[in-house]
Amino acid sequence: MKRLFLLNLVFLLVGAQAQTGKLNLSSYAGRIAASGISNQELAAQLRSDARLDTVQARALRILTGFNAGTGYGEIWIRDFNTFIKGSLKAREQRDVKDALLLFFKIQGTDGNIPDGAIHKKQANVGYQYRYSELAPDWAAHKNTVETDQESSLVQAVKKYIDVTGDKEILQETIGGKTVLQRLEAALNYVMTDRWSKEYGLVKGATTIDWGDVQPEKGWGVALNDKTKWAIDIYDNAMFVMAVNDFMTMIPASGALHKKWQTTVAALKKNIRKHLWDAGRAKYIPHLYLNGSPFSKDFDERSILYTGGTACAVLAGLHSKAEIRKINDQFLRAAEKEKFATIGMTVYPPYPVEEFPNMAAYNYQNAGDWTWFGGRMIQALAANGMVLEAYAEMSPMIDRVLQNKGFYEWYNVRNGKASGSGDFRGEAGVLYDAIELLRSWARAVK
Repeated sequence: MKRLFLLNLVFLLVGAQAQTGKLNLSSYAGRIAASGISNQELAAQLRSDARLDTVQARALRILTGFNAGTGYGEIWIRDFNTFIKGSLKAREQRDVKDALLLFFKIQGTDGNIPDGAIHKKQANVGYQYRYSELAPDWAAHKNTVETDQESSLVQAVKKYIDVTGDKEILQETIGGKTVLQRLEAALNYVMTDRWSKEYGLVKGATTIDWGDVQPEKGWGVALNDKTKWAIDIYDNAMFVMAVNDFMTMIPASGALHKKWQTTVAALKKNIRKHLWDAGRAKYIPHLYLNGSPFSKDFDERSILYTGGTACAVLAGLHSKAEIRKINDQFLRAAEKEKFATIGMTVYPPYPVEEFPNMAAYNYQNAGDWTWFGGRMIQALAANGMVLEAYAEMSPMIDRVLQNKGFYEWYNVRNGKASGSGDFRGEAGVLYDAIELLRSWARAVK
C-alpha cells in the first residue's frame, strides 16, 4: 500500500508540473518547490495555459442560469454574489439586473434579506417560506443561522455596478424605496438584529466557518432553542466588505459616509482585538455569547477556518507578511490530506461527538470547496502573490477538467466530486480568479 501511495503521489506531482510549465510544485495543494521563475515567464505561462481558457469557457456555459446548481432550485444571494461577474458575460445585463432587484422585492420590512428565492410552484422543501406582493410569483426563505445575506447583496450590487457602470440601479424605486435606501436598511438590520454591543461585532449562530448548519441533529439551518450565539470571522469580514462597498455608492463628503466610515473602522479594530490570535497567526473559530455547544475539554481553538480567513484577506484586514503566514497554514493543512487544496473548509474536522449534524470530511466539515478556495486565490493575486495564486489554483483547475464540470465540494481523502453539479459558485470564483491572473499577465512587459 505504501508503494502504491508513493506511485500515486509521483504521478500527481509530475502531472502538476507538466500542467504548470516551468513552475515546479512540491505538493498536490500547489506549494511551490523552488523559486527561479521570473515575472515574464510566469506571465507567459498564464497567457498560454489552455486549461484556463477551457475552464472559463465551461464556466460561461453554465452561468446562463442563476440558481446555485443542479441540486438547487433557488437563486441564493450568497452564491449569486460570487458568480455575478460571469453572469454578466453570459446573460443580458437586464436579466442579471432583474435577478438582483428580486432580492429587494422580497426584502423584509426590518431590512433583512432572504437567503434564497424560488418559483412558487417549486417551493416544496422544508423551509418556512415567505411571500411578497412585489414578487407574486416567488417564494423566499432565510436560513436564519447565517448573517451573510445582507452583506452578500450589497457586494453583488457593487460588482454589478463595477462591470456595467449602471449606477442608476441605486435610484430604482421598489415598493416606495430606492435601492440605495434598501441597501442601507439591510446594513442597519445587521447592526440592529445581528449585533453584539459587548464586542462591537456581527453575531450569528454557531456553525462551521461560513456554513449554514448547527451542530445538533435536526433542521440545522434555522435558529431554535438550542442555538448558541457566537461571533466569527466570516460574518464580520463579509460585513466589512459590504460596508466598504456601500461607501463607494454614496458621496464621500456626506454625513452618511462618515457614519459608515466610523463603523467600519471600529469593526476592523474589534476584529483584531477579539478574533485574531496573533500568537498562532489565525482566527479563533468562535467567540461565544451564551455558552458553547461543545464539551469543555474540546480544543476548538486549534481548528483552522479557511473560508472566513480568506474573506478577511479580501476585506483588507491583513499585511502581506500575515497573508504569507496564513497561506502557509492553509497549505500545511491541505498537505495532510491526499486530495486537499486550500479550499478545504476547516482542519482538523469536528469529530462527530461534537458535531453530530455533520460527519467529519463531509460537506462543510473539512470538505474541499473551490467556492471559497477560489476566493483565497483572488486574495493572493490582489495582494501581489500571483505566483502562489497560480500554483494553488492549479489543482482546482485540474479537477474541473478531470470531472468535466463544476461541483459543490470534493472529498479530500478520495478526491470524489460531491454535492450539486453545475455548481455556479465554483464556476464564478474560478472565472474571476483567472480574470485577475490574466489581467496581471497582460500588464507584464
